[in-house]
Amino acid sequence: MAGAVSGAYLRLRQTTKTGSWTMAMDADAMPDKEELPGLGELSRMLQIPCPSGREERMAAHLTARLQQLGAEPRKDNQGNLWVELPGRESGPGVAIASHIDEIAMVVTAIEADGKLRVQRSGGLYPFKLGEGPVVLVGDGQDIPAHLSFGSGHTNDPTDPVAQFNSGSRGITWRDCHLLTGLTPTQLQESGVRVGTCAVPAAGRRGPNLFGPADDPLVSAWLFDNRGGSLTLLQLWCWLRDAGVTPLRRLNLCFLVQEESGLLGAKGWVRRNEVETFVAVDSTPMPRGTDLTLDGRPGTWSRDSQVHFDQGLIGELAAAAGRAGTELQYAVYSAAASDATGVLQVGGAERCATIGYPRENSHGYEVVRWSVFQHLTATLGEWVASY
Repeated sequence: MAGAVSGAYLRLRQTTKTGSWTMAMDADAMPDKEELPGLGELSRMLQIPCPSGREERMAAHLTARLQQLGAEPRKDNQGNLWVELPGRESGPGVAIASHIDEIAMVVTAIEADGKLRVQRSGGLYPFKLGEGPVVLVGDGQDIPAHLSFGSGHTNDPTDPVAQFNSGSRGITWRDCHLLTGLTPTQLQESGVRVGTCAVPAAGRRGPNLFGPADDPLVSAWLFDNRGGSLTLLQLWCWLRDAGVTPLRRLNLCFLVQEESGLLGAKGWVRRNEVETFVAVDSTPMPRGTDLTLDGRPGTWSRDSQVHFDQGLIGELAAAAGRAGTELQYAVYSAAASDATGVLQVGGAERCATIGYPRENSHGYEVVRWSVFQHLTATLGEWVASY
């Protein structure tokens, strides 16, 4: 059963009299690009499992798409993918980067009855998922499974579900297991082992559209960081169609293992000299941040570990103005991006993170779809004037 399984999509249908949208479930049908530009691109990426360390299918998909768009992508042995645009002047270049891995579960033990014990890979927590179908990314094929917390019909004070129901504590990964319906031998023959990752099944991922017809909200599992990869694909087209030749060599990078230590970015900058590194990632909206889902891109002024280059942030803000939008600003106590990792290893003199505000970070995330148009135009204007 190699590859992802096609899921059903929620499509928008507009009511002529009111101008409002109604929802209809169309099995195996993608929303038309005419309804929402770029949504088909995102929909295809949502169907591709890409946990940290297993990004090869996403890399293959992006390679094919870039080639279709006229680019000549390169790939290193770490799994990083990038497109290089020559500059008008020589010298250290610029990188604009998206990571291509996603948070997941990882198998830690296989029990005698075929149940799998799991732990998080990246910042994934059980309450964000809930019980439901998942897919194990095995060695050679995908295996369907089901995330389970156990029965709730008990008053046993030692039972974790009873403790959760009483409000005394939450569900943690030690309370979870995956049901597979297979024996340990069958799992081994299917390529499932300790270290195998699992992600939500394709049918659960979306996208789903709601809100106003002229500027809808979109929810999906996960935008992080398919939204960044979508932006880079659109940026390539923006630069190509505008005939822009960057001042310095420009690299559009699709990097691995951000969720497991910012490793792809750290490795890539050690092997490729750049003066400026801009991570394109989500902009989480925890309580206390002054961020809204109104279509404006967001930038990180500081995260949990570093201050980003304020002059570079100013350049991006000016570019946003030329693109007809403006930036929102955030400071985080518990976040990091690939730009953080690049600063930590001294891989670039100037670093920034810019992206799309999202609700429900590391869960079923929600964005204002127009943010991707504004984000792409902002980056295009910045490259054109750099």
